[in-house]
Amino acid sequence: MLHKVSVAGLTMDPASNTPIIILKADDDEQTIPIWIGLLEATSIASALQDIKFDRPMTHDLFKNFSQILDAVVTRVEVCDLKDNTFYARIYFQSGDKSFDLDARPSDAIAIALRFNSPIFVHDRVVQKSNAGEGPSEVFDESEEGRKWADYLEKLNPEDFGKYKV
Repeated sequence: MLHKVSVAGLTMDPASNTPIIILKADDDEQTIPIWIGLLEATSIASALQDIKFDRPMTHDLFKNFSQILDAVVTRVEVCDLKDNTFYARIYFQSGDKSFDLDARPSDAIAIALRFNSPIFVHDRVVQKSNAGEGPSEVFDESEEGRKWADYLEKLNPEDFGKYKV
């Protein structure tokens, strides 16, 4: 089963200083955080805020090239989660031909935003990403460590900044 999702926001992981994209299911409150690269986060943020650059960025160049070939992105799917790595596929239509390509979720989402294409997450990804939920295991037994564990456990999707990188 596929869940249609939207980009709920971008934030930074305070521990690793790595960007996180938050996907939120359109039909419920389910959220999926995906750690991504800084360049991809910048590309996603610029698409969300409709920022145009003088020269095309990589994902814009990809869109321009695809349009020259009369190919459109019909949808993007975050299709699997293995060993803490998310996998995605980009689905294309060009004339009477359709095809799909393997992609990193961050690239797939950046491209989907440029094509105004829907983004979906497979049910197995939702289930696997939720498998880590439950009681937290605190590795840092110091007072500071317990404070962070408590803070992270109570964190809601609404606490994340809207499209801030």
